[in-house]
Amino acid sequence: MPVLTRLVPSPLFVEIRPGALDALGGILADQRLSASGRIAVAISNGSGAAMRERLEPALPGADWYNVDDGSLDSAVRLAEAMRGGHYDAIVGLGGGKIIDAAKYAAARVGLPLVAVATNLAHDGICSPVSTLDNDAGRGSYGVPSPIGIVVDLDVIRQAPPRFVAAGIGDVISNISACADWELSHAVTGEPVDGLAVAMARSAGENLLRHPGSLGDRDLLTALAEALVLSGIAMNIAGSTRPSSGACHEISHALDVLYPKRSAQHGEQVGLGAAFASFLRGERELTGLIVERLARHGLPVTAAQIGFTEAEFTEAVHYAPNTRPGRFTILEHLDLSPSAIRDAYADYVQAVNS
Repeated sequence: MPVLTRLVPSPLFVEIRPGALDALGGILADQRLSASGRIAVAISNGSGAAMRERLEPALPGADWYNVDDGSLDSAVRLAEAMRGGHYDAIVGLGGGKIIDAAKYAAARVGLPLVAVATNLAHDGICSPVSTLDNDAGRGSYGVPSPIGIVVDLDVIRQAPPRFVAAGIGDVISNISACADWELSHAVTGEPVDGLAVAMARSAGENLLRHPGSLGDRDLLTALAEALVLSGIAMNIAGSTRPSSGACHEISHALDVLYPKRSAQHGEQVGLGAAFASFLRGERELTGLIVERLARHGLPVTAAQIGFTEAEFTEAVHYAPNTRPGRFTILEHLDLSPSAIRDAYADYVQAVNS
């Protein structure tokens, strides 16, 4: 009987614990990534300065690079600045925008990336995708996933609660994304990767039912682990499919149509997941998602993030254009604007009842 296996792409190491940031130099040396300390560290222009002051004595051989924002231009400039530096690895230190820019730059210069997250706002810390602003609005770029993940729970606890809550919304949306993938399999025959679904959905279910509150160490640990699992699920699938369905299409549409008024990514996809579940007729799941989002202060209606019913209707109708070829409940129902408006009105009534 032959033994059939497959290699699962995943980080070489994952460190999630209090005090991990202060041990960064030792972690890089222990993992044989950079015994010499020749690393490039990408940080933000704002909060990154304090991190540099804290870490510079422990990383004497590092070169530090400021990243202006989460744009494609900034990522390209970072790559050009690092080129020829003879580094062992790149460290992306900060929130999602910095890590996404660093992932893209690392791919361009052919170096491994270690993601050191200072907040847990979304699953980009481990995903094989960089989401960057560009001239057309915002684009997703395939990149190698980080070779290592470092999450200092002491640092995460100091992040604004809204960012932690947004990460919870992003992970919970996995449940809706996986349901959309399975719907596509039933209707179109699209293959589904069961292992990717198991990891992504388990991560979402864990946060959906976790009793902790924002700031609790157990909840922060569970969230960090769930974000890593989501990233690995995307690596296994070879796409964002296990973590991105109608929920993300709606969020991308809000970004495209109203770029100056879009909310946190995790806030938008959490709302999108609740509404998509409602459209699929999953009333019990919708109620569970709405309850958990509200518990953590996340929006459950468009009005709570500053959008009118008409604007949200327009975004849902436009949403399938953001992911051509992806089949979700939105493509399946193919609702007219008036039907979307009626469905959203029913959803709001159910939420408020």
